Amino acid sequence: MQTPIRGLRSFCFAAKSLSFKHAANELYLTPSAVSHQIKQLEEQLGIELFVRKTRSISLTTAGKNFFDAVSPIITMLESTINEFSQMQQNTNLTITLPEFFASELLMPKLSEWTSEHPNINLQMDTLKTRKELTRHSDLSIVLSSSKPTEGLATELFNLEYIPACNKKLLDQWKNDHRQALNQVPLILHKARPWAWHQWAEKAGIDDFSPTQIIQIDSMFGVARAAQQGMGIALIPLPISQSWLDEQWLYKLFEQPLTTKDKYYLVQHESNMPNHPLDLFAKWVVNTFRKVQE
Repeated sequence: MQTPIRGLRSFCFAAKSLSFKHAANELYLTPSAVSHQIKQLEEQLGIELFVRKTRSISLTTAGKNFFDAVSPIITMLESTINEFSQMQQNTNLTITLPEFFASELLMPKLSEWTSEHPNINLQMDTLKTRKELTRHSDLSIVLSSSKPTEGLATELFNLEYIPACNKKLLDQWKNDHRQALNQVPLILHKARPWAWHQWAEKAGIDDFSPTQIIQIDSMFGVARAAQQGMGIALIPLPISQSWLDEQWLYKLFEQPLTTKDKYYLVQHESNMPNHPLDLFAKWVVNTFRKVQE
């Protein structure tokens, strides 16, 4: 005959409190249900576990010995069940990252991760600048000219910038790309206000004299403005590669501006092991270190 685990649990609770009523409250049962389960256990064991009086109960010698033997086993079993149950519950991870990285790289690939890890919830906070970086996130993806010192930083890839415009502007200036630089508004991210002059120097353009420079505070805004025909933009590669592949933008020159800008994955310091975070960080590194290959 198998011993029902619920009878053993009822016995242990009653033995600790010496009260069927108290055990019933802890187990969300009625006192009569607890008494019945313990009676079945006694019949199976062939011993009396409690001395029952009108208003109280006490352990028999056999009951005390049985409690001492079975209580550690029940405690260990409940601990194992709780631990396993917690493992099955959803885990929440918070990630902060630049909005352009999120829209152009992470979102198109994220279904690969979510389909393999349905029990890990992701909360993503997109940022325009690194100054907005929150220390309350589990993990961050940051764009920086030097390796971040906070947390554990892993380099993903570096950026280079290339002049690009829409098809209409490309056709309009197909015979004189250099002259277009001095006639068409030039667009860039406000974080790099001198990037166009740096690119012109790198490209060996001596007569660089732009008529208008437009600074925008988001890289998506920079690319979108160029797509809409506002002007010629310095867009980052490889992160903007899809804009070229989809022919939303076209390279006006092949000469890139190489900078120290790099994307880094930053795992913020924690005193507690976090297996889901380690899994996600490894996936990010394995996925996005390849974008330049």
